[in-house]
Amino acid sequence: MTDIHVDQWLTRARSEFLEMPGLRLNSRQAARLWALDPTTSERVLDGLMRAGFLSRSSSGTYSLPSLG
Repeated sequence: MTDIHVDQWLTRARSEFLEMPGLRLNSRQAARLWALDPTTSERVLDGLMRAGFLSRSSSGTYSLPSLG
């Protein structure tokens, strides 16, 4: 998957977390929800976490930081 496609998925994932503020997903659940391969799903979630948009719990669940 190219960086352009990952950027598009970053935008889509960000929108979904904003539309559903209580959303909590691990990378496997995100891959199923967005019909992505596991590697791309992980890249998208990790990218949003590195940007400070998402936080990751000790169990591997990603959510908005306020829900940590």
